[in-house]
Amino acid sequence: MHGSTSTARRVTATALALTAGMAGSLLGTAAPAQAAPPGEKDVTAVMFEWKFSSVAQACTDTLGPAGYGFVQVSPPQEHIQGGQWWTSYQPVSYKIAGRLGDRGQFKSMVDTCHAAGVKVVADSVVNHMAAGDGTGTGGSSYTKYNYPGTYSSTDFDNCTSQINDYGNRFNVQECELVGLADLDTGEDYVRGRIAGYLNDLLSLGVDGFRIDAAKHMAAGDLANIKSRLSNPNVYWKHEAIYGAGEAVSPSEYLGSGDVQEFRYARDLKRVFTGENLAYLKNFGESWGYMASDKSAVFVANHDTERGGDTLSYKDGATYTLAHVFMLAWPYGSPDVHSGYEFTDRDAGPPNGGQVNACYSDGWKCQHAWREISSMVGFRNAARGQAVTDWWDNGADQIAFGRGSKAYVAINHEGSSLTRTFQTSLPAGDYCDVQSGKGVTVDGSGRFTATLGADTAVALHVNARTCGGGTAPDPDPQASGASFAVNATTTPGQNIYVTGNRPELGNWNPGSALELDPAAYPVWKLDVDLPEGTSFEYKYLRKDAAGNVTWESGSNRTATVNTTKINLNDTWRN
Repeated sequence: MHGSTSTARRVTATALALTAGMAGSLLGTAAPAQAAPPGEKDVTAVMFEWKFSSVAQACTDTLGPAGYGFVQVSPPQEHIQGGQWWTSYQPVSYKIAGRLGDRGQFKSMVDTCHAAGVKVVADSVVNHMAAGDGTGTGGSSYTKYNYPGTYSSTDFDNCTSQINDYGNRFNVQECELVGLADLDTGEDYVRGRIAGYLNDLLSLGVDGFRIDAAKHMAAGDLANIKSRLSNPNVYWKHEAIYGAGEAVSPSEYLGSGDVQEFRYARDLKRVFTGENLAYLKNFGESWGYMASDKSAVFVANHDTERGGDTLSYKDGATYTLAHVFMLAWPYGSPDVHSGYEFTDRDAGPPNGGQVNACYSDGWKCQHAWREISSMVGFRNAARGQAVTDWWDNGADQIAFGRGSKAYVAINHEGSSLTRTFQTSLPAGDYCDVQSGKGVTVDGSGRFTATLGADTAVALHVNARTCGGGTAPDPDPQASGASFAVNATTTPGQNIYVTGNRPELGNWNPGSALELDPAAYPVWKLDVDLPEGTSFEYKYLRKDAAGNVTWESGSNRTATVNTTKINLNDTWRN
């Protein structure tokens, strides 16, 4: 796939072997709920291929409490049938009737997220319609270039060959992206029809749009469409991928919205995997990027994690630390991709998008990893503050502050780092939101900490104690055990711990405690246990079907001291 094409919406025979679906239910015209003002919240959780009902639950349980300002949902319109993720990007009509939920479920999700203080961005596919022919997820019959009630053959561009020359503007914007029927967005009827769809979503309370494949439409066409909206100033985020020497530049689209800065994510991968984090001292516009206040940034998205041009969850702690840096660094508006494990790049969402529980059935739930979610509050606290107190060791250990509001240190090396860090924070007690442990800053703004390999420390003025909120540990100084086990798994597998204590499930695999994979291949969990307790424990692995595999060897043993004991183990095959 060309490095600058948009979403990999492949057309295959299996994707076009379609059967009839059910039409979405209609909802009454009640006044749309209004989201709480976003205030200083600019982080978006991108819930890739999550059912709308599951998104609603996440807004209530995790996104709102963590301080996310926005949630982005996958395309809601009717699309071709098939199990692959990219079927969502082949529209059949503009009815809200895709696999992720019907109109009523979509509306309920919007209202629930608004009640949690989270605004909703809809991924919007308006460059093209589906290829092939069949019946869509909402029951609509179609053939290529004819989508009854929506478009007919006269509404498409005359070039029916595939895009093959990114140095040619006409080819990029008038021909077909991977064979999909390319809409003539210069035509008045098409512009009005697209605006009608977006206005329908606005009537249901949507707060913004990601414009999929924006570079394949003329910037003027999109500006005209936006001018027809009931709220022409609504938030837009264009997918316009930078490619050196290409005819279409992402900056062309800045007039009608923010633009996703793909170079940011590519460069983060290069620096985090092969260069020095010290190079990030001036990361941003001085690297040639678009203006910070108009750029949307990310560590990975659904395309790039599959294509390999950015990091992915498969990169373990490197991926996690890149998120820590992105959320701490004052450039752009960050997207946190929350998706699922995959070996087959085409594979659609587990359970058709139904998320029964995080870290099960392959759902990664990156938005909820403590190392990531805690940094959303950090970012909100630091907003408007410049970078101060930069320190680096010339390699992969860096630290910096955000004025008097926040401070972060990142150790992306293979050994621990113990150092006294100079900050501009007010003196007093803080909670390290990465570990949930207390840190004291002295009267000169200094604190001393030890960072294990591939870990971070993050302090901010809105987390002065570890009693909840951004740091889940109820009491980091309480006695107990901090489990950490290095264990490789395959998609759908998770690691648990159990033992001879009620707090550990009394050797019952069904009551075993699930460990957090955020630092994969190291799985972690803190468990409170009474001071002086001696206990036995072992790790076990469960797959998506519930099959249990115990690690080999005898039971492990440990004794709790006056504070938490740190257990650093390796899975025994």
